[in-house]
Amino acid sequence: MTSQQAVEAVLRREDPGRIVYAPNYWQWLSHHQQHGSQPDELASCNDQLDMLDWLGVDVFSRNIYCDQRSCWFGGLTDEVMEGADCETKEKEAPNGDLHLERTYHLPSGDLSERQRYVFQESTLVQEKFLVEDSDAQLGLLEEFVARRSWRFDPARWTPWTGRLGDRGILCAGEVFSPLKLLHLVMGPEATTYFLCDEPERAEALLQVHEDAQLDLVRQMAAAGVPAIMAMDNLDSVFHTPEYLERYSASFYQNASTICHEHGSTFFIHACGNQRENLARVASYGVDGLEGVAYPPLGNLELDEAFELSGDRFLITGGISAIETGRLETRQAVFDYVGALFDRLRPYRNRFILAASCNTAINARWETLLHFRDAWRDLS
Repeated sequence: MTSQQAVEAVLRREDPGRIVYAPNYWQWLSHHQQHGSQPDELASCNDQLDMLDWLGVDVFSRNIYCDQRSCWFGGLTDEVMEGADCETKEKEAPNGDLHLERTYHLPSGDLSERQRYVFQESTLVQEKFLVEDSDAQLGLLEEFVARRSWRFDPARWTPWTGRLGDRGILCAGEVFSPLKLLHLVMGPEATTYFLCDEPERAEALLQVHEDAQLDLVRQMAAAGVPAIMAMDNLDSVFHTPEYLERYSASFYQNASTICHEHGSTFFIHACGNQRENLARVASYGVDGLEGVAYPPLGNLELDEAFELSGDRFLITGGISAIETGRLETRQAVFDYVGALFDRLRPYRNRFILAASCNTAINARWETLLHFRDAWRDLS
């Protein structure tokens, strides 16, 4: 069975005969390449897919195609602004930081945001949100959302799937829920005040965004994309059960339905606490969560997550920065992986061993090799 067949089996809830292992080294590899500290074994690797190929692991990835210096996710779609345009300015500082400023020129005025790629940490941070005063800028935000749509570009998808071949499945991590829209344009704190102060206008605005995002889901599913992911960082602290039901449930239900009509699967990227929302998310028809966190980073164990979410829900995770940091010997890694597999083997038709939610940049290369070896010997 090829890696692609093994991943496809899990997506169908069938037992692949072993545990699928699809790690995420996106930030880790980029950091070490930029800082000249990549292991000698990876000297010939140009990108994450080369590294995954060198390791001989499975691929179920939504970021092998992403440019982490300019975005947290995406790369397969174009943002389309009807009757408006976006101006992007980039400036690299002497310390290697990349400063990004995007200004949306709308007929009624401008909205701008600033981000910075922090070279030393190899991470992108938000320095200024698109909306800083929802009272004064609400009209502009409504215009911005009404004029924005997305277009899937198969010409970007095809080369990556061609390179991937039978080594796994490429997932399109391109969409985000109505609630995540507000987090992205104004931040979680301001989102709470906005939803309380302007409930009717907020719901109307979020419906416009949902319609545009569902159109993108439909484009990708119709093009044969086998897995689509909402990059929502789902966490019950920011996506409370009430907010989830009121502002995101419709999007998750409709996106899942569209995917299923085209033989695709629909995932949500998760971070943090899931116990409060897990059964509810599964009830929406969502196929699975990527990167389910467990204590101390989350509030339920992975086997609990399988029990709470029903008999068809897919879960990826099992390796966090806690393990890559504290497990210092080969034996310690093998002991951890062995115990994890003992608990999760009954669910291997619905489980992918993966990062929860990323591989820390300070993870030791030897530790990553130990995890690969433990999976290979124990799965």
